Amino acid sequence: MRFPDRRAAGELLGVLVKEADPIDPVVFSLPRGGVPVGFEVAHVLDCELDVLVVRKLGVPNQPELAMGAIGDDGVIIGNDEIIAAAHVEADVFNSVVERERAELERRASTYREIAEAVDPSGRTAIVVDDGLATGSTAAAGIAVLRERGTEEVWLAAPVAPRETTRSMERLADRVIVLSQPRVFGSVGSWYRDFQQTTDIEVRALLAESRLR
Repeated sequence: MRFPDRRAAGELLGVLVKEADPIDPVVFSLPRGGVPVGFEVAHVLDCELDVLVVRKLGVPNQPELAMGAIGDDGVIIGNDEIIAAAHVEADVFNSVVERERAELERRASTYREIAEAVDPSGRTAIVVDDGLATGSTAAAGIAVLRERGTEEVWLAAPVAPRETTRSMERLADRVIVLSQPRVFGSVGSWYRDFQQTTDIEVRALLAESRLR
């Protein structure tokens, strides 16, 4: 299944999530690409939308390959298998963490100008992204929400490889994925329109969600 764009994928995903009947849900999208998807999921569920700012830690010479991720509240997730395979030393890993932490803080500040954080404690928090590759950023998001006292943490995405879905099922209370292709490639290959989502678009969607 190839999706026309993120908004269309979000509409389909929202229907599937609604059928699962989450109790007192709130959608936490992973910026930036997860926000258009999450906006539509929140619309279908008629619930609040927020962002959960996390950053992928890319292998230095292969930045698209995630060796981990960071999130708010000091969360750091490392993929030991990829770190070892890529021969990434601890000091190199830490330098990537520091660089990405600066960008995480910049984005968080930018988005919080538009929308205050939603308290997930005692609620069903649904982490939404436009797709899962290794799942590192989603794992960081789940860890952040656990720290914040969320009742249940669900994970929802339009597309993910089967092995990633299985690994995420060990971290989240529920995982909902529309398509799990045997040959995955990249997230973008499953969209006809996969243009980069900008901070301006994220801010606009957050603002619109607060008006509903």
